[in-house]
Amino acid sequence: MRSRFFSTKQLLRLIPLTALLLSACNLNQIKTQGSASDNDMQWQARQQALKKISQYETRGAFAYIEDTNKTYARFYWQDKADERYRLLLTNPLGTTELDLNVMPGVIEVTDNKGKKYYSDNPAEMIYQLTGMVIPLKNLRAWLVGLPGDATNFELDANHLLKSVTLPAPEGDWIVTYQAYDSSTTPNLPQRLELKQGERIIKLKMDNWDIQQ
Repeated sequence: MRSRFFSTKQLLRLIPLTALLLSACNLNQIKTQGSASDNDMQWQARQQALKKISQYETRGAFAYIEDTNKTYARFYWQDKADERYRLLLTNPLGTTELDLNVMPGVIEVTDNKGKKYYSDNPAEMIYQLTGMVIPLKNLRAWLVGLPGDATNFELDANHLLKSVTLPAPEGDWIVTYQAYDSSTTPNLPQRLELKQGERIIKLKMDNWDIQQ
């Protein structure tokens, strides 16, 4: 294998080019924390557009990866106003593995045997039944590209949410947006990853059905 070496003059010419490339990379992201986003009018307009979505449905691929628990499924998420939402997980054969229905005053989970459970804490119920830790409260916002309760987040050059960091007792939740669906108005996430320590949740949305 041929080794390649650079002379001092060549290195001096490379340094400005490297600096230029690094500067170009930095232009593709806008770091925003806390109230700094108040000055970004495009981000403010995008938030308003997202909050006008009265209900939506999305489906796709779900992966939960942890040392002692690895789950791969298809998911269906339906979200309506007034704290109404549904999360359905099915196996490759289409059989229900978990069906969560949240309505005002009623939270119901159906397991893979058809048994129904009721509680006032859906995230805790899912953990007891499956061992999966899912931040449902903020996931509703993260799914559509809003930071939820997080005040530490980053936007990209298109004023779309790029990453979110939310403190939690077991460690920060870090959400990374890997792709957006440009066919929707407003643009909605297509792939995102949630990470808390060694715990990883991956979501890939195949399509969106939204109503405003």
